[in-house]
Amino acid sequence: MSPITPKQKQVFEFISQYIESQGFAPSQQEIAKAFGFRSLGTVQNYLVRLEREGLLSRNWNGRRSLRLAAAAEPEQGMKLPLAGTVAAGKPIEAIETSDSIDVPPAMVGTGEHFVLHVAGDSMIDDGILDGDYVVVRKQVTAENGQTVVALLDNEATVKRLHRNGQSIELHPANPTMQPITVAADVPFGIEGVVVGVIRHYR
Repeated sequence: MSPITPKQKQVFEFISQYIESQGFAPSQQEIAKAFGFRSLGTVQNYLVRLEREGLLSRNWNGRRSLRLAAAAEPEQGMKLPLAGTVAAGKPIEAIETSDSIDVPPAMVGTGEHFVLHVAGDSMIDDGILDGDYVVVRKQVTAENGQTVVALLDNEATVKRLHRNGQSIELHPANPTMQPITVAADVPFGIEGVVVGVIRHYR
């Protein structure tokens, strides 16, 4: 199996989540509407590629005949704590919750993990959209360039970490927004590193 593109992965995830929630596959028209495709031919191109990669199977004459291939059946999710909301924009107050959310086991490695709900669009070029959930590996250090959840004066934000000597900047993944320079007198800490993104389609 060759790697699929991020967009192909999004289409596959949409189909998988639709089947899981509805009990049957979306139509090509519903897929086109969900992604803003103007042509059903575009949808068919995605389906052919996903079928070639062994992720989908279908009957060519069926309207809702898409099926997840056996190798692509979703794994049993594992519950992680939903720790609250994090800003992908200006930092917002860190608010804890007692909720939990199901996460694909493939997103979770060693160590302690938690999930945060994303508000804002400063990380859209990294594929983190407003309303997404980020899976975070809890740690207090990070490498340059990693996407982190940071606390600035007890306000939470998700950004790329950049260190230059003693200087710390938090960079957005949105060309319309400016980096945040962390002042030396402002309490700062890293809560964890983002290791996955979960998107719920409606």
